[in-house]
Parts: sequence; structure tokens; C-alpha cells
Amino acid sequence: MAKAPIDADTDGDEAADRKVVEQEQAELREFIKGLSADDIKSGSWFTRLSAEAMSSYTAKVDWQYFQERYTGVPADAIVDQRIKMAARYAALEGGLSAGAYSAAVIATLGSLGGASPATVPAAVATLMVDVAFITRLQMRLAYDISVLYRVPLDLSDPEDMWKLIRVAFTIKSGEVVREGVLKAVPAMVRPVIKRYYSKTVLAAARGLPVVGKHLLQRNVIKIGIPLVGVPLAVVLNRYTTLLAGRHAQAVFRNEARVIELAENLSKSSQHPQLMLWVAWLVIRANRKMTDDETLLMRHLVRVVREQHQVVDEQLSHLVDIDPAEVWQRIDAEPGDLSDIIDAADRVATVDGDVNAREKAVISELRDRCSRVA
Repeated sequence: MAKAPIDADTDGDEAADRKVVEQEQAELREFIKGLSADDIKSGSWFTRLSAEAMSSYTAKVDWQYFQERYTGVPADAIVDQRIKMAARYAALEGGLSAGAYSAAVIATLGSLGGASPATVPAAVATLMVDVAFITRLQMRLAYDISVLYRVPLDLSDPEDMWKLIRVAFTIKSGEVVREGVLKAVPAMVRPVIKRYYSKTVLAAARGLPVVGKHLLQRNVIKIGIPLVGVPLAVVLNRYTTLLAGRHAQAVFRNEARVIELAENLSKSSQHPQLMLWVAWLVIRANRKMTDDETLLMRHLVRVVREQHQVVDEQLSHLVDIDPAEVWQRIDAEPGDLSDIIDAADRVATVDGDVNAREKAVISELRDRCSRVA
């Protein structure tokens, strides 16, 4: 497939934007022609589209690519521009595809069988161009955002691929609403958007075809609402893409923050191996781990290995951490341990306010480190 619309930068020129969108639609029509009716109903179209959409794109788009295009511009500013650009393209495409949105399409979707590509009705083919357009646009936008925040994603790794899919399509019920990004949507449109994002929990084990079925069913909301026409298609495409972009920004920016913390902790530590034990003790202080704490520990172990060549097999095999063992390690370490105290303080705040048990662990740590000094 040729370059994606998100890879073009027309600076908001409507005629240029429209040309890009029309080129993308023509390209995707060729892709849809190769699908059977069963590919559409089963969701297999998504497996094929995601492979084609991302393979050539990831080979070209990396941090250096953005550095050359946006020299000296902070990541937040570039991300904001890319999200707005994607939302423009999505809105334009919605207007161009709106002719397919009629109640008749629902019945046509229900009658699709496992026949050849030639049996796919024209109205459904047009609807599929819309679905494929938004799908590819949001996947590439999410990937752009991960690259801009320097969050490494290896899309040949199934875990990383699923992570991109979850982020790109906000596949977790209520995520968009909880993040507060729904505030960017006009009040009169919010009920429609909430319906669009409702019941979006999917299990990774179900596989990519299920995601394809989910995305197609979600898109049919454009058809099922009375008085559907160009305005609703434009609004839904624009705001669902805008929200998907803001969601991706929230996820990857937060991970970039955690990675930055891990790198800074490792860089400033004089006792990297001891720091890992203390960090884990603080994280496990209240017996529960937040996503940010888990993320920090994973990156902290990686960065310490890369920067200090420290690999602690005992820690990696640990099931329950015993505070007494950590205190013994501290008592056996001579000299200034202020870097350890600082690390504990910063680890405790990775997921927000420090809780009572974390405070108790850090207080004990301060006492022991002062006695060592």
C-alpha cells in the first residue's frame, strides 16, 4: 500500500487534504476488491489490512524521520499537529463516504455469505473503504505517537502489536471517558460518541479477526442512528479519530514519563543492584501493583542491565520480597546511600500520591541508611 494520509502534511489546505483522502480511498478500494464477503463478516480483513498497513510504514517512520521533518520541535507539539491532521482527514473521508450510510446497508451486511469478492455489494464495499480508512489512519497515528515519545514498539512481537491495537482503538470499556478527553467533544455529540465506545472490551486471546468484526460493528452505528447523513459521518469520523489520538497520547506520553524516570534513576544511582531491591520493596509495600509501577520496574531492570551490566537472577526469581533481606543488603553497604533514599522517594510517586505503607517503608529506609552512613 502507498503512504498513509497521516504521512502527508498539507498544513490544513482543504483542496490538498481532499486530494490525499481521495487517493487513499482509491487505494483502499483495490484492497477491498480482494476481499470476499466472508473476509468481511469474519473480520479477517483486519488481519490483512493491519499487516499491509504497518509493514512498509514502520520500515520508513522512525524517530529520525520525524527529526528531519520537525527539527527542534518538542514531541508534544508534533503529536498535537499529527492528531489534528488525522482528524481532518477522517472528517473529509466521512463526508465522501456518507453515501453508503443507509438503513439498507444493515440488511446487506446481514445477508453476506462466504462467496467470492464479486458478490460483495457496492454499498458494503463503500462502507468497508470507510472502515479500512479509519482503521489504518488510527493505527498509524498511534504508532506515530509511540515513536514521537520514544516508546519502543516491535510490531513483529505479538504483545507489542496487540498493545498498539488496544491503544489505537481504545479497546477497554470506558477508557476514553475516564481520561476526560471526551470534554473535547461538543455536548450534543457526546451521547453518540459514548454509544460508539460502549462495550469495547476484547480479550487478546480472541485474535485479530475478532477485532475486525468489532470495528465493523462499531462503525455500523453511523447507519443505525436516525437522520444519518454527511454531518454525522463527518462528526463521528472526526471526533472518534481525535479521541483515539488523545488516548494514544495519554498512554504513550505516560509510558515515556515512566521510561524517563527509570533512565534517570539508573543514571544517578551509585548502587544500581541495591536500588532494584529497594524499588521492588517500595512497589510491593501495599501488596498491590499499579500499571505504572509494573511498567517502571520492567524498564528499570532493562535500563540497569544496559547501563550498568547488572542482572540480578535472585531478584528475577523472587516471589515474595522479605524486607529483612533488603535491610541486610543496606546494612552491608558502606558509605553514602542518599541515592537509594532518593530513588525510593521517586519510585513511590510514579503512580501518584504516596500511600501510608510506602511512607512507612521509606521511613525505615531513611533510618537504616543514616545508621550506615
